[in-house]
Amino acid sequence: MWRKLSAAGASVAALLLLAACAGEGATTRTDPDRPLKVVGQFELHSLDPSTSGGFFTRLQVAETLVDADINGALQPGLASRWDVDPGGLSWRFSLRKDASFHDGTPVTAAAVAAALQTAKTKAGTPLSEVPVKAIAADGGAVRVDLAKPFAPLPAVLAHTSTQILAPSSYGADRTVTSVVGSGPYRIKRLEQPADVDLVAFDEWQGKKPAITEVSYQAVGRAESRALMAESGQSDVTFGMDPTSLQRLKQSGKLTVKDVTLPRTILLKVNAGHPILKDRGVRQALSMALDRESMATALLRDPEMAATQLFPPSLPEWHQDSVAPLQHDLEAAKELLAKAGWQADGDGMLERDGKKFSVTLRTFPDRPELPILATAIQAKLKELGITLNVKVGNSSEIPAGHQDGSLELGLYARNYALVPDALVTLAGDFGADGADYGAMGWNDPTLTSTLNTMASGSDPEGLQEGRRHVAEILQRDLPVIPVAWYRQSAVVSKRVDGLELDPLERSWRLTELTWTK
Repeated sequence: MWRKLSAAGASVAALLLLAACAGEGATTRTDPDRPLKVVGQFELHSLDPSTSGGFFTRLQVAETLVDADINGALQPGLASRWDVDPGGLSWRFSLRKDASFHDGTPVTAAAVAAALQTAKTKAGTPLSEVPVKAIAADGGAVRVDLAKPFAPLPAVLAHTSTQILAPSSYGADRTVTSVVGSGPYRIKRLEQPADVDLVAFDEWQGKKPAITEVSYQAVGRAESRALMAESGQSDVTFGMDPTSLQRLKQSGKLTVKDVTLPRTILLKVNAGHPILKDRGVRQALSMALDRESMATALLRDPEMAATQLFPPSLPEWHQDSVAPLQHDLEAAKELLAKAGWQADGDGMLERDGKKFSVTLRTFPDRPELPILATAIQAKLKELGITLNVKVGNSSEIPAGHQDGSLELGLYARNYALVPDALVTLAGDFGADGADYGAMGWNDPTLTSTLNTMASGSDPEGLQEGRRHVAEILQRDLPVIPVAWYRQSAVVSKRVDGLELDPLERSWRLTELTWTK
């Protein structure tokens, strides 16, 4: 006896058919000048779904088995429904009928199973951490058998690293050589790392895009992106620095859209480091941060000052019961003194003849990060701490985690890239830590709590488990929250209909229309 967990396939098929008919009958206008121009900060260095950062789901080229709406509720994707057996060990994902890839081949259960089997082999992805025994075609469905129950499996299959590509996308060694998806847009031209041209896919079963051609360009400098938006060279522009965004808002010539994300800017701390392994030292670093001033002056948004790891946009995890993180230099000095750090003649801290000097790595892909790093550097200097800031590639943070060289990293972490935040947290704060999670730190109680929640064995205890997790992270600070995150996009007056996705899964290009 299988438990039904989503809309029946027949109902979904009917909805898709109605949406397709509505799209065919709609009146749309083709812009005579050029395709929709989208500009962002993200370069494409890999075609592999496990490392392309959701690039092709944002452009709606590729789909996942399970989708999610902007509130994080799971929705049918390539799977029209899914069911699980009473023991929680076997899941069956029924595929949407008559779906096809961009090369004209059908989306078969065998093709989907092969794509997921490949995704399972990619280290560091959510699926690689799931206790999967087998993934196989089962008639018109894909069956996933588990070694032990894992309740958030459908949410994992909504993660962008599990996007389904056609068999023709892979080489003989299962390396991704091209991106042939099944979404509403197909790739017309791709030149790594900065340019992708899209055209609407004629065989798409859902609502037909009103804008049939899209061009994406990666532009590294935030100032250049702002100028492109102002001059009309871009229709939709992502990745604005706070100063440019404020100026564009005040000009009134462009539309600015924003949404609060379940994302936190944080300091990743190497808790195995000789200096940083002391909990009191990590707490002192946190107390040194004047989050409200940084959020006001640098992000131009005082509400984004992070008083705990989980922002209010994660209502199930945000806990009013935890004591908020506060700026308190005197308390920070007391903690550092207790840890043996004393000021020298120049006011800089030393212990056993060694200076308190650490290095922070960050990157400019998100333009606010280098600015915040400079502010953090100044605040730690007030305590007598020398912070060396290195602005490089985003890959240097996970690389530093792997080789043990990272001391501090500043980045933004979205806890709902898997729609169920539990999955990301279990990976980030598990026994071995993670590239964008804990380093040199583990709390057995927290690990046990997360594992119990993931098993689905105690559904009544989920809220208490979330509270317990939040309290431990607030106390030990293996990562130090700095600011919550509001994503913005600048939109030209030529375009209507943009709605930002707080899960950052999709740029929802199919919803856009040319202004009439």
